[in-house]
This record gives sequence, structure tokens and C-alpha cells, in this order.
Amino acid sequence: MQLPVWTKPAVMGAIVGGALTAIVGFSQGGWMLGGTAERIADQRSAAAVVDALVPFCVGQSKSDPETTAKLATLGTLVSTYERKDFVMKAGWATMPSAEEPNGDLATACAKVLS
Repeated sequence: MQLPVWTKPAVMGAIVGGALTAIVGFSQGGWMLGGTAERIADQRSAAAVVDALVPFCVGQSKSDPETTAKLATLGTLVSTYERKDFVMKAGWATMPSAEEPNGDLATACAKVLS
């Protein structure tokens, strides 16, 4: 059996067209794999939780009896790491049901407080 003359160019066009569609779709079209979408969703949800808990952390700092002295000390700290560590040690970034302070919450809270 002989194939028509147009078969080879049609098959090559379909393969090249499919490959180009995939390349453009993943690079410019916003397509992504399930793992990537899940990772992005996890990052956004974690950021949203931290944003929602920052007012709690600020409230914790205001209810601290030594808040004036601690805020003055926080203002003298230069690095972000030192500020985060200070807020964590002060206990302002520890949720009532948690055993340990949340580092991301401490960073965001220190940013708001300073």
C-alpha cells in the first residue's frame, strides 16, 4: 500500500505544531504541572495565614507589660534575623495552642512593629 504524498508533511506539521503549542503554552500561556500549582498554592496560603495573624502578634506585643522597653530594644536591632529572633523570644509570635513561635509570623510582626 502506498501512502499519499501529503502524508509525510502532514505528520511532520502535526508533530511540530504540537511541540510548539506545548512550548508556548508552558512558557507564555500560563500552563503548569500539578506539582507546581500545588507548590504555589501552598506558598500563597502560608502567606495569607501569616498576614491574618500579624494583628494577633501586634496585640500580643501591646499586652506585654514590658512593651515600651522591648519595642525600644527592637528598634535598635539592625538585621531582619535579629528582629525575628527578638520577637520569637518575646513570645509575641507564639499562638496560644502552639508550643513554638512561628518564624514567618515573627518576621512579619517585627516588620510591622519597627
